[in-house]
Amino acid sequence: MRRDSGSNMGLMRVKKSNELATLILFALLLLCYGVGNGRCTTVHENSVDLHALLKFKQGITSDPNSALSNWNTSIHFCRWNGINCNMTKRAWRVTGLNLTSKGLSGQISSSLGNLTFLRKLDLNHNSLIGPLPRLNNLQKLEVLYLHQNRLHGIIPDGLTNCSSLSYLDLSRNNLTGVIPPTIGNLSSLVGLSLSQNNLNGIIPQALGKIATLYFVDLSENRLNGRIPDEFWQLQNIRVLYLNQNSLSGGLPQSLPNMSSLFQLALTENMLGNTLPSNIGDALPNLQLLYLGANMFEGNIPDSIGNASQLQELDLKLNHFSGHIPSSLGKLSRMSYLNLEQNKLEANDTEGWEFFHALANCTLLGGFSLSRNQLQGVIPNSIGNFSENLQYVLMAGNKLSGTVPPSIGKLHDLIQLSLDENNLTGTIEDWIGNFTKLQRLNLQMNNFVGTIPPYISNLTQLVFLSIAKNEFTGFIPPSWAGLQSLQTLNLGHNNLQGSIPTEFGNLKQLLQLELSSNKFNGEIP
Repeated sequence: MRRDSGSNMGLMRVKKSNELATLILFALLLLCYGVGNGRCTTVHENSVDLHALLKFKQGITSDPNSALSNWNTSIHFCRWNGINCNMTKRAWRVTGLNLTSKGLSGQISSSLGNLTFLRKLDLNHNSLIGPLPRLNNLQKLEVLYLHQNRLHGIIPDGLTNCSSLSYLDLSRNNLTGVIPPTIGNLSSLVGLSLSQNNLNGIIPQALGKIATLYFVDLSENRLNGRIPDEFWQLQNIRVLYLNQNSLSGGLPQSLPNMSSLFQLALTENMLGNTLPSNIGDALPNLQLLYLGANMFEGNIPDSIGNASQLQELDLKLNHFSGHIPSSLGKLSRMSYLNLEQNKLEANDTEGWEFFHALANCTLLGGFSLSRNQLQGVIPNSIGNFSENLQYVLMAGNKLSGTVPPSIGKLHDLIQLSLDENNLTGTIEDWIGNFTKLQRLNLQMNNFVGTIPPYISNLTQLVFLSIAKNEFTGFIPPSWAGLQSLQTLNLGHNNLQGSIPTEFGNLKQLLQLELSSNKFNGEIP
């Protein structure tokens, strides 16, 4: 019995000892990480993380905003600016380092690779130089943001050992070399941005096999080769930017259903062939489609009108031919349409049907049909377009006849370009309504008559050219009220009289062209 009693008392002593140790530990933690400003020298101090951070600080050569002003051993590193910590196995470990937009210069020390509990590293918007640091050991790293610095060199293969990465942004640096073929090891990747670097080589096929990808931006590099077929199988992809590279090949002739895709930008590459006939059916939720400055050819598919969420459509600078599909009129959300510099035709009633249909796009803010093969008279239905229309560009076609006066209903126009056509008649019936107009280009047509004096009502004009027409009469002195005017071209007409002395008040004027007219008198 006594032995049992002594044993129980011993257990009680051990229990009380453990409780006392726990209380002491809790008190120390409160002192070190709660209200105290002094450093802790207990077992809970983690020298690995401390030394890694101090080494990083040593690599910083300029800190104009004093972001690292409290990075010293007088206080615990978990209280330093930009540091987040968690308690792990009775030790505080760094889980987050955020010094975005602090103006830091210098190099990123590879010592950060010793912060093995780091989950987020954000050094965006600084002036850091040198190569990417070695971060191979950061198996817990989920977010790496190094956007808009001055980093150079290659993307090291070892970075793909960070197998927990969900978001990787190395955009707007000076990185060179290829995208590591091992990037497919980042099987949890959701967002990837490597844009605005000098990367070359092909897009790794393995990248298109990361099923979790939601956002991919590889734009403004020097990538070449084909777009991997696997990209068109990504079921979660919402944004795909591959523009401004040297990619070749084309799109699949039949696209699988990609209802997740919202934005697709492939402009300024060397892509060609025809577009998939089912492009609008396969991309029903697409909001932005930019395919300009490539070598696409053939007809614009009718199915494009089935992409009912489309807001911006840019097919400029390609080799598209045939009629413009009237199905564009079904895109009730469309705000921007650019089809300029193709071989698109309209020479009969059927060919112009698309133009009438566009009047249904009540959110349309602007369109360009310039430099195609449109012929004949501008349809009177232009007056049915949304009154919110701001840009009408139809230059460089074969338009003829008079401009319909109904165009004057477009009171919000900012830019009107009808230059390089065969238009005739006068402009006085509609020109005075555009009080918000900033750019007016009617040059290289066959307009006749005198210059309407009420052009002086267009006080927002910055650019005005009516050169190479058959205008007659005098320059209205009231034009001196065009105080925003920077470019004025009246050359190659039949204007006469003297140059108004009031032109001396056009203080913003940078370019003035009056040649090949019948002016007399002295230059004011």
